[in-house]
Amino acid sequence: MPDEPRDDNARDAALAELQGIRQSIDNIDAALIHLLAERFKFTQKVGRLKADQGLPAADPAREQRQIARLRALAVDADLDPAFAEKWFNFVVAEVIHHHERIASDAT
Repeated sequence: MPDEPRDDNARDAALAELQGIRQSIDNIDAALIHLLAERFKFTQKVGRLKADQGLPAADPAREQRQIARLRALAVDADLDPAFAEKWFNFVVAEVIHHHERIASDAT
């Protein structure tokens, strides 16, 4: 069966649509980076407060409440809740690392 001739107009339209979709993805990625930076500004404040008061870097009870909350939000947003939890655990691990560093610098 011979190959069908390509419809160059359809291909060009698809490539233009692809470029637009990718631009939207790039914009969302930029927004996520800025939101994460803002989040980490607040977690740095938390880390300094914890260090000043001799509180532990991790708060497992809060983390579990947050996981439950974020999993529910993920379900509502039609996002895999396991992915949301993995993302949160990754962020929390980094936050705890920062808090431990802040605490060690304070001593």
